[in-house]
This record gives sequence, structure tokens and C-alpha cells, in this order.
Amino acid sequence: AGWGTAGRPSAAPEAGAEPAVPRSLLTATSDRACRQGVLLLGWRPVTGRNKKRRLLSAVFFIYFIYYFFFPLSRSLLPVEKVFASLPQVERGVSKIIGGDPKGNNFLYTNGKCVVIRNVDNPAIADIYTEHAHQVVVAKYAPSGFYIASGDVSGKLRIWDTTQKEHLLKYEYQPFAGKIKDLAWTEDSKRIAVVGEGREKFGAVFLWDSGSSVGEITGHNKVINSVDFKQTRPYRLATGSDDNCAAFFEGPPFKFKFTISDHTRFVNCVRFSPDGNRFATASADGQIFVYDGKTGEKVCALGGGKAHDGGIYAISWSPDSSQLLSASGDKTAKIWDVGANSVVSTFNMGSNVLDQQLGCLWQKDHLLTISLSGYINYLDKNNPNKPLRVIKGHSKSIQCLTVHKNGGKSYIYSGSNDGHINYWDSETGENDGFSGKGHTNQVSRMAVDEMDQLVTCSMDDTVRYTNLSKRDYSGQDAVKMDVQPKCLAVGPGGYTVVLCIGQIVLMKDKKKCFAIDDLGYEPEAVAIHPGGGTAAVGGADGNVRLYSIQGTSLKNDDKSLEAKGPVTDLAYSHDGAFLAVCDANKVVTVFSVSDGYAEHNVFYGHHAKIVCIAWSPDNEHFASGGMDMMVYVWTVSDPETRVKIPGMFPSKS
Repeated sequence: AGWGTAGRPSAAPEAGAEPAVPRSLLTATSDRACRQGVLLLGWRPVTGRNKKRRLLSAVFFIYFIYYFFFPLSRSLLPVEKVFASLPQVERGVSKIIGGDPKGNNFLYTNGKCVVIRNVDNPAIADIYTEHAHQVVVAKYAPSGFYIASGDVSGKLRIWDTTQKEHLLKYEYQPFAGKIKDLAWTEDSKRIAVVGEGREKFGAVFLWDSGSSVGEITGHNKVINSVDFKQTRPYRLATGSDDNCAAFFEGPPFKFKFTISDHTRFVNCVRFSPDGNRFATASADGQIFVYDGKTGEKVCALGGGKAHDGGIYAISWSPDSSQLLSASGDKTAKIWDVGANSVVSTFNMGSNVLDQQLGCLWQKDHLLTISLSGYINYLDKNNPNKPLRVIKGHSKSIQCLTVHKNGGKSYIYSGSNDGHINYWDSETGENDGFSGKGHTNQVSRMAVDEMDQLVTCSMDDTVRYTNLSKRDYSGQDAVKMDVQPKCLAVGPGGYTVVLCIGQIVLMKDKKKCFAIDDLGYEPEAVAIHPGGGTAAVGGADGNVRLYSIQGTSLKNDDKSLEAKGPVTDLAYSHDGAFLAVCDANKVVTVFSVSDGYAEHNVFYGHHAKIVCIAWSPDNEHFASGGMDMMVYVWTVSDPETRVKIPGMFPSKS
């Protein structure tokens, strides 16, 4: 809050003069529109007998202005839970997973987000979403107070970890190009950054000023990895696509010599916590260990090849005696560095998705990341079976629905890689269905009256999956003639599927009727809860009503006009209303009992609205748009809404 004339601090009042009191009080809020509106009101002196009375007058006036002039902006919904995504992975590319210096959290990246998860209970998660481009790496400062994260554009952001808002401390551009790895010195004062720069492949500088404290040279190709010796005297090591590692002394850090023991890309370089050793891991399947102070070679783990495939990541144990390695040969290994021997070999599977791309040794937890994106907690006592596997989505979620099963409420979600996941809405525990399911993007899903999850996909199939068994069955997949993009389920075993240029009616998992040559492109469909009527929204901005008559669909020759191309629509659970959203940022609600007369129109989104859903009480509905906003509306009052801003940054 602040006092004074608009735009500048107030001067001290003259003797005997009434001090200026703001006509409005500027409060800390995330609602920018409200802040700007309040600022425009300006200032005006308010007389009173004492300071308390003047302050009360000001506060009352603010209350009046805020609640009567800005009713649309007064409600913000807090985030209750975050069901985190998995790491975004790429075949043949190492995935960095960072650890909290206190040992409580680990973090990784997906799209434009940094995901922070509790290592003991991974369902507890937090998301940082302020990068404008895809984030590649994020690491805690040794102090634990800040995180540095780098993206594909070369931007490095340093942000606070102690507050929920994760306020930005500093932002730098060390070089133009993808940042692939970064490291902090043990005093949290210096940062080294490496990657795919155009003029240089790395930089080392002070965290609070950006001033250079040396040069990273000695490589002629992309640098993949960097690390600092965490004890004095400081040393720095790098690994590159030129098949070499490089050793630096400082500060200021200067190139000392090149290490050419590897025959393929050096994917990872890590110093031991005590600083006595550092190790390099390469696509040639070898791990070399060197003296941390001099850079002299100590040994090659395993005597020759440490793994049968390329090694993507290594991580030291907290006591610096052992090393965890992750490989494309679908195994992870624990090495006793002093004895130069394997302690345990973890066989992660036989599928290509079981390749291991990243690893972290955090306290007693040993974590690896598979090509599937799954996070594995390794069991030292049983190398053939992980203690737990964290599942979820690593690609963007395209659709979801909710359903109660066995007294619990579950969220079902489908992503653009064909994966379907189910989540316990209370605990966040999740898993996927067993068996082979969709092979391409899941476009729409709904639960029918037989407790089956009905899904359509860009693999040209509609699937019915039993939610009690939670496994895919080949007999429950129905092949469509044209690619499906939307569906709706209704009573009596009916499913209406919208394909490109076609509407298909299905009953009891069988196609029974189809309408071609529609004259418009269908985009969204909903079946009235009472059955009998299907509403189909078109790209031409009209909603057409069809009657379900036995095994056929009949056009009722009745259309409802939306305000733009229809993107989604939904009936309220009691069937009283039909809500339609469109590409022109408008939601139109029609009253079914009044012959589908227009009931109310809702404005507020600043970009195309793409989805809509009703609350169980039928008095509210939510809409989501490409403006990254979710609004919760009241059917009877378009002026009242609750908004959830900026929750879903684009991954593109």
C-alpha cells in the first residue's frame, strides 16, 4: 500500500494542513486490471478529526470501489493440488535431474516448466512456469535459497525457492543458444553454464552481477556437461560432443588441458562431493575417474566398458565412495570407486522405453529416469524391481474426465502420445492401464453408464476400457472409417462419435448409423442426460440438434446460433442448460426447457475458448481458453466469475 500523489512520493504536509489521503488504497494483488483501474482514480484530500477517522474513510472508499466497480476481478481461486508431469525426455539425450542440498526435493524440466517434487512423497509438487521457452536444466544453489534454470534460447533465470511466488532474482543471457547444463560453486556465488552457443559454448560468472570470472574454452563442439569441484581450491570440468573433457583451474577459471580418453560424445561430468575425484561418462560406454585437484587419470571403471550401451548420466553417493550410472543398455549400476567394482546392477526392462537417461543419488534415495519418462526409485536389496515407479504424462494432456470408482474420485487423462493415466484426486497417486492401448493422440474421453472409459484417438479407433479391470482389450477397440476427433456418451449404451466430415452413432460398442455429406464440419458433441437428443457444434458457428431413434440419427432441422465457430459444448447434469463456447471468446448458454432459447451470454476470455464443463450443482460451469485462463461462471449472473490465471503455459 502507498500514500501520496499518483506516480510520485508525497511531500511532507505544511504545518496545519490536512495530509493527503488516497482516494483509493493500492493493495498487493495479482489482478493487473484492478490495479490499473485503482490507479486511474487518483487522489483527493479527505478531512476528518483524526488520523483514524481519515484512514477508515479511505478504507471504506476502497471497499466500495473494489466491490462495486470491479466485481469481475475480485475472486481468484487458489491452487489446491498440482499433479506433476514427468520429465520431458528424448532418445539419445541425457536428462538432468537436480537435487535439493538439504535432501528433501528433486527437480527436473518439462516444456517451459521446472517441476519440484518431494523425494519422500513425490505427490507433493510445485511448478515454476516463468520461462518463455523450453527449459532444459534446473539446479539448486548449494545454499538452497535459489534455483537457476536455463532454456533453449540461452536465458538463465535465477529465482527464489523460499516463497511460493518464486520471485525472479536475476536473469542473464550467457550466450545465444541452448543451455544444456549448469553448475554452482559451493558458496553459491559463481555459476558455470554450457551448451550450444553460436560464438562460444560456455560461460562462468558471478551470480549477482553477471561479471565474468573466467573463460570456458578448449572445445570445438557443443558442450554437454559441466561441474565445479565443491571444495577449495576450485576446479571446473566439462564434457563435449568433440569426444573430449576439459579441465580448468580458478578463479578466474582458465583452461589447463584436454582429456581425450573417450572415443564418443562425453555426456556427463561430475565431481565427488568431497572434491577428491571427478568422473566422466560417455556414449562409448566408458566411465573414467580422475583426481579432483590435478585432473590426472585414476582408473576406468570396470577396467574397460562400464556398460554395454552409451552412458547418459552419473551421480555420486553423499559420502563420495560410490557412483550411480544410467545407461542406454537399460541398466543402472552402483560402482565402488575405490575398489573399481560393480556393487549392484539394476535391470530396468527389455523395452526400448526402459533405456536410462538420467540419475540422482539423493540421501538414501537412488533415482533414475527412463526413456518412457518414468521416475524409478531403485532398491539396493532387489536390483530387479524398483521400490516404486512414478508415472504420469511426459507429453501434453489433450483431454480428461472425472469419475467415482470404489468410493474414490479419480481423474482420467489422455495425452498426445496415446497414453492414458488415472489419478486419485485426493492423494495424487496415479498409474496407467495395462496392455496395449492407443498409439496416437487421445482426443476425447468420457465415462458411460457401464463404468467404461470411452476414448477416441488419432489412431482411427474408439476404445472401451473397463474401469474396474483397468486394462486394454483388443476386442474393445472399434476401427473407424475416418479419423475421430470428439465423442459423447449417453444412456442406453449410445455413443456419438464425430469424425472428419462424418457423424457416427454407436450402440453397445458397435457402429449402427453414419451421416456423411453434412455440409459443415462437426467439432463438438454432447448427448442430453435424459437421452434422445445429441447436440453437434460446427465450425460454421451453429449447433444442430439430432434425435437418437433406435439405431439411427435424425436431424431435427433445429439449429442454435453461437457467436463464432463452436469449439466445445456441454449439457448441465440435470439437462436444463446447454453451454456452448466458441473461437470468438464467448460462452452462450441455452435453456432447454424454453426450446433452447438463449439464456445468457458470458464474456471475459481474451483468446479462443477450447473447453467447457459443468459443476455437479448445475449452477456453475468452467471454461478454459488459449489465454491460459480458466473461468468459473455462475449461470444466473454473467457478471460474477472466479478466475484461475496463467496455470497452463504452452509447451510449444
